[in-house]
Amino acid sequence: MSTPASFDRGHTDDLMSFLAASPSPYHAVANAAARLEKAGFRQVEETAEWDATPGGKYVLRGGAIIAWYVPDGAGPATPYRIVGAHTDSPNLRVKPVPDTGAHGWRQIAVELYGGTLLNTWLDRDLGLSGRLTLRDGSTRLVNADRPLLRVPQLAVHLDRSVNADGLKLDKQRHMTPVWGLGDPREGDLVGFVAEEAGVPAGDVAGWDLMAHSVEPPAYLGRDRELVAGPRMDNLLSVHAGTAALTAAAEAGTESGRVCIPVLAAFDHEENGSQSDTGADGPLLGNVLERSVFARGGSYEDRARAFAGTVCLSSDTGHAVHPNYAERHEPGHHPMPNGGPILKVNVNQRYATDGTGRAVFTAACERAGVPWQAFVSNNSMPCGTTIGPITAARHGITTVDVGVAILSMHSARELCGAEDPYLLANAVRAFLAG
Repeated sequence: MSTPASFDRGHTDDLMSFLAASPSPYHAVANAAARLEKAGFRQVEETAEWDATPGGKYVLRGGAIIAWYVPDGAGPATPYRIVGAHTDSPNLRVKPVPDTGAHGWRQIAVELYGGTLLNTWLDRDLGLSGRLTLRDGSTRLVNADRPLLRVPQLAVHLDRSVNADGLKLDKQRHMTPVWGLGDPREGDLVGFVAEEAGVPAGDVAGWDLMAHSVEPPAYLGRDRELVAGPRMDNLLSVHAGTAALTAAAEAGTESGRVCIPVLAAFDHEENGSQSDTGADGPLLGNVLERSVFARGGSYEDRARAFAGTVCLSSDTGHAVHPNYAERHEPGHHPMPNGGPILKVNVNQRYATDGTGRAVFTAACERAGVPWQAFVSNNSMPCGTTIGPITAARHGITTVDVGVAILSMHSARELCGAEDPYLLANAVRAFLAG
């Protein structure tokens, strides 16, 4: 598949850097915030009083970020254009009592987060990342981005039927990584990550830690037309949304259509979004309402603003798998580098309807971006996104889109090298109104 002249490989290079620098949701939002700050956005605290000044602002809460740009001329009832995404990915998370082991091996106790594709975590060099909470309530990011852990697979000599009968993994017994030899020692892990973060171990009161593959993202294929990397589901969309929002802020109201562009990147999508930082929580609604009220608006203005708002729920979807094509809907075979996918499910696992389709395809037209349609095989259960949650919770028009990938929920996923750039351009056109 030839690369069009308009394809900017620099965008994909930047995505790969973003993926490598964001091993946890907390790192992802910190990196997104740093890019927004560079573009002139400023952080506002939820506990502070908000004002009506125009410009870019953002709120950080845990592994979530809500950012928006109020252009000159925006009134209290000005509608929003929202790109929604999520910062979390399935992985191995450290348990409250982490130091364990058996038979002369030191190990780390982990809990499985989200719909982890277990076998993809075997025999990989894993680092540790996340955040530490100190006794004074402050937090510190930690990223030990080097080989520390490994979940070793049982040798074929001890499991002769593995290739004939398939690999069978017990989530409790078989997924505990090793990280050394000897007897487990209480406080070992906390002492290690505290040293990595540059704080005394005695100051650490809590932690949210997870394993990540230390293998960096890379171009793949003879013509480097594919990208392999971790956490594309869904940091690919977080990166695209951040780039599009900063571009929309720079453009201001040059489109002639006044709206308020928003990036809403939530945590905990992979386990249902029910948290104070998830899409099923109050964070987005609170931010949008407070922005209306800060501009002197009333509840009537809030209702008018929401009625004119559209959300683009951007998450990865399934490219047709060449070895399992029968698992896909025969008439809908999205391909890498074919442009973003419009995701449809009439049972509301995706929120797209005809109105949403019209909004998205118009944005693609303005951006000169091709797009593809995705629908699941009727015989296969359909996944879901933050789209239906956002539509139902806030009563706003929502359309589900994304980039077609292979190996979704693997420790290492695969997409077309052009698609991140195409998605970002479509999102930018959408945010412009």
